[in-house]
Amino acid sequence: MATNRNRAIFDNPFVTTGYVGAAYFCDREQETEDIVRLLTNGNNVALISPRRYGKTDLLRHCFAQKEIAERYYTFIVDIYSTKSVSEMVGKLGSVILETLKPHGKKIWGKFLKMLASVRSEISFDINGLPSWTMSVGDIEAPDTTLGEIFAYLQNADKPCIVAIDEFQQITKYADTNIEAALRTYIQYCSNAKFVFSGSRQHLMGSMFLSPARPFYQSVTIYGLNRLPLDKYTSFCQYHFQDYGKQVENEVVEQLYNQFEGVTYYIQRAMNELFFRTPINGVCKTRDIDSAIQAIIDISSPIYEDLLYQLPEKQSRVLVAIGKEQKAVNITSGKFVKKHGLLSPNSVKAAVPALIDKGLLTMDKGVYQVYDKFFNLWLEQHL
Repeated sequence: MATNRNRAIFDNPFVTTGYVGAAYFCDREQETEDIVRLLTNGNNVALISPRRYGKTDLLRHCFAQKEIAERYYTFIVDIYSTKSVSEMVGKLGSVILETLKPHGKKIWGKFLKMLASVRSEISFDINGLPSWTMSVGDIEAPDTTLGEIFAYLQNADKPCIVAIDEFQQITKYADTNIEAALRTYIQYCSNAKFVFSGSRQHLMGSMFLSPARPFYQSVTIYGLNRLPLDKYTSFCQYHFQDYGKQVENEVVEQLYNQFEGVTYYIQRAMNELFFRTPINGVCKTRDIDSAIQAIIDISSPIYEDLLYQLPEKQSRVLVAIGKEQKAVNITSGKFVKKHGLLSPNSVKAAVPALIDKGLLTMDKGVYQVYDKFFNLWLEQHL
């Protein structure tokens, strides 16, 4: 938990910008123990949950545990924004190089020696430190470079753990052989273990549970659930008290229910509420609405532009689902008529694009706007 010394670093203990240490990390004790045990006992893991449940922060927390931190090189590679094998290889190489640089020239130099296919593209600053400055077109043979990266992982002076975040993104690449290629590399890379983290549950499930797919039965599948309300309540109470403030339990419970236990939104709201609560003050449920409104107001111009950039058919469907909050049977005549949409076919055409853009989620036939603050903005403005 936080100490007075930590307060000089963070004026607000409800950090929303990623993992900053165990003092600001809530619970996940069992999950941390499980994942550390699985990885250090030679298992690959598929970590699956909706986005913003805290998967990446959990992995950083696991990698900070001494059982891993003292024995392994650890790399976390987010491929959410990648659109091709070449971009994925670039991300992987860049993260490995940047992670190894603090360990000294002998360590990162060994990695660069393996990269014969792109060595001429690595730049160096005036201090002799390397940088991965390649653009997509600079990696002319991504399959070759990928093989070289795996050769390094196999021959590194310490065992490695590689976490690939938003792993389902590889299913969108034009190169449909990438699953099989990665599976083969991983199968013969005994010096490294892998975590495949993903938020598109149906895609991740089909990749690892279908007998027809290369990764079938190659991992331990680990589903990440919501933080328990009692654990998060205790976390909030501790940090408010440690900074000379108080918070009603009902505040945490109301936020937890409003945002359905999704970690990011609760944490962002608590960040704002903590900021608004004076020393010796008490945060009450009556403070919640104004705090959330302030968060929405800050992002309002972005939301406006996002909606404006969408094709009309997609924006109308997004607004309709936002008004429902949890929409079902969205191609039915009843839904189409209620929201003044063009036709069931127009809804059917718009939805995959909205899901692909990360604006909608679908689980068991229920559609929701992904960003819960955006959904609140839609309710207010449209």
